[in-house]
Amino acid sequence: MSDTHIALYRAYRPKTFKEVRGQEHIVDVLEAAIKSKKIAHAYLFSGTRGTGKTSIARILAREIGCTDKDLYEIDAASNNSVEDIRELREGVHVLPFESPYKVYIVDEVHMLSNSAWNAFLKTLEEPPPHAVFILATTELNKVPDTIQSRCETYSFKQPSREVLAQGVKDVAKKEGFTLEQSAADLVALLSEGSFRDALGILQKVLIVSKDKKVNLEEVERVTGAPRGELVRTIIEALADKDTDKAMKGVEEAVSQNMDMRLFTKLIMHRVRAVLLLRYAKDLKKHIQDELSAEDFALAEKYADDAEKGISSHTLRALLEAYTTMGYAAIPHVPLELAIIDITIKKD
Repeated sequence: MSDTHIALYRAYRPKTFKEVRGQEHIVDVLEAAIKSKKIAHAYLFSGTRGTGKTSIARILAREIGCTDKDLYEIDAASNNSVEDIRELREGVHVLPFESPYKVYIVDEVHMLSNSAWNAFLKTLEEPPPHAVFILATTELNKVPDTIQSRCETYSFKQPSREVLAQGVKDVAKKEGFTLEQSAADLVALLSEGSFRDALGILQKVLIVSKDKKVNLEEVERVTGAPRGELVRTIIEALADKDTDKAMKGVEEAVSQNMDMRLFTKLIMHRVRAVLLLRYAKDLKKHIQDELSAEDFALAEKYADDAEKGISSHTLRALLEAYTTMGYAAIPHVPLELAIIDITIKKD
């Protein structure tokens, strides 16, 4: 790797709007605003972690001519008192050193205290013409309506698995590695819609790779993701309505201390592939690209046999199990109940 002391998510953080992936709906509007010189005094970026809020905030600051001397980044998680905001209010009226704008990026802005919000509101209502605020949050519901109404609000989408997979493949290539498509898809799946997490996972995988060719098994081993063989065992058991075999598969996953939500998510991913191959045949090439050869062969087998136990009911039961696992006292119980529901025919 080019520099093991720099995290990949930092080394490959987008530096221009052209490098941003998955947020075209935001980039297009911001570029148009910059071109027409209609810069708002306050922006509010909301979205889950790792979706590029801070990166786009920095790009926006750079594109409107703000240099490092006039860029201020504040972490509201640790600077959330009314005194911190009062200090910001005093500084904001001082003219920029060398830029047309002073830009304040306030991350995790929802962490501000009530008194800090009240102090901040006055500044947002009557900001000096050279001040631009970019507020970022993962919890928009905690930002007061009075603040939201004074900002241009942008909602960041979670990038699709395809976008994430292509992103990690591109970074791996730049680092001199080849990432198999199925390996890239697993990294994307594990990252839960976060570019930062995807590159964090990729970094661990690349560190242990010996031949610079990363396959699915290597990603499974490094991340502790359930082995494809065990996931396929569950799929076969569900299709054959073999309750005992499916339960033994869950027991093995539990004995290996696997994350049950991740295990269930991978099972759902494969069941979805079966249904898409059965009912959306035009997607065959796409599905083949994102699955390992073994997983695709199994999915194709059950897609061609509608009499087997894989159906929309199967996916629905698994989805319900996945949803309830977050608050289940015993994490694997919802999956066991789903298996019973899927494999045991009701009278």
